[in-house]
Amino acid sequence: IKGRILNYLKKQNKDLKYKNTQGDTSFAAAGKLIINKTLLVMSHPSGEVVYNFQAEVKNGKYRFWLTDFEFIPYQRDRYGNFVASTTVGIPLENNPGKLNAGEWKEYKAQTAKYAKDLGTKFKLYMSSKTPIVLPTPEKKVVKKEW
Repeated sequence: IKGRILNYLKKQNKDLKYKNTQGDTSFAAAGKLIINKTLLVMSHPSGEVVYNFQAEVKNGKYRFWLTDFEFIPYQRDRYGNFVASTTVGIPLENNPGKLNAGEWKEYKAQTAKYAKDLGTKFKLYMSSKTPIVLPTPEKKVVKKEW
C-alpha cells in the first residue's frame, strides 16, 4: 500500500506535489487548483486554492485527508496574463463579508467538487488490482578488465 500511495503522489505532478514522508507510514503532498470565473462566453481564472494532502498507512489500511484550503486571488499583470496577486492565502473557511459572499460561495462549491473528485480518483487508484512495480536499483559490477 505504501508503494501505491507513493506512486500515486509522484504521478500527480500537475495537481499534487509530493513533499515528504514522515516516518514510514505518513505521506504529505501540497496541491493547488485553479478557480475559474465564467462570464457569458469567456472564462478566466479568478484565483487558486492551495491545500495539503495527507495519507497514512497502518495495518494494511490507509486513510487520507485534505487540509488547509487557502484562496489566492489572481490579477492581470502588465502582459495581460493572470498571476497571483499575493503569496499569502486567505483561509477558505473565513467569511469574507457581504461584498464577496456570492463569489466566495462559488469558490467553496468548486473546491468541494474538486476535493470530492480527487478523493474518488484516489480511492479508485488504491483499489485497482494492477500491481505497482517499484524500480529496483541496478547493481553495478566493477571489474579490472575492460
